Amino acid sequence: MEISIIKIGNSKGFRLPKIILEKYNISDKVELIMEKGQIILKPISEPRKGWDNAFKRMNKEGDDQLFFEDVFEDENFDEWN
Repeated sequence: MEISIIKIGNSKGFRLPKIILEKYNISDKVELIMEKGQIILKPISEPRKGWDNAFKRMNKEGDDQLFFEDVFEDENFDEWN
């Protein structure tokens, strides 16, 4: 795919088509890698982004309780000795 370099203020840049942004799940940042005469744009993966706020909200709403106890009543720890 060929794209044009455009003037952006005192710099230059390029625009990525919407289809590329959607296909590679690029929202606002990419990692730029320069190697062997190539420039590689790599989507930044943040699979746990926002978890801290979600956990705080769950705690505030009392929705962070265990589904079952850590130790079952019939569990025998003697076999581990």
